[in-house]
Amino acid sequence: MIKLYLTFLFAFSFFAGNANPEKSPFPDVFDQVKVVTVYPNPATSFVNFEFESNQNYKNYTLYIFSFIGKKMNEYAVDGNKITVPLDEYYRGMYVYQLRNQNGMIVQSGRFQVVK
Repeated sequence: MIKLYLTFLFAFSFFAGNANPEKSPFPDVFDQVKVVTVYPNPATSFVNFEFESNQNYKNYTLYIFSFIGKKMNEYAVDGNKITVPLDEYYRGMYVYQLRNQNGMIVQSGRFQVVK
């Protein structure tokens, strides 16, 4: 059972960290909004997500998942920065996903919480 669990964690971390956005027939769809900075990483009490671009962010959502896939939070992107308080987060790795209005992953990555 532990071996299966560790295999799952390894596979999840590999695919989550190496996810590439799907290609679109429309030019520059995935270049409109990018997470340029996630800091501090590792984080203790908060983590910031800063976005690069002057595009309209209304249709993008930032999701945060625990390392085992539990959705922790979701935030509508309405500016160029989101600050996430980590009061309810335990020590460990977390995955973030930036999704467009169609639910497609535009960008994903990881950050660590240390307490």
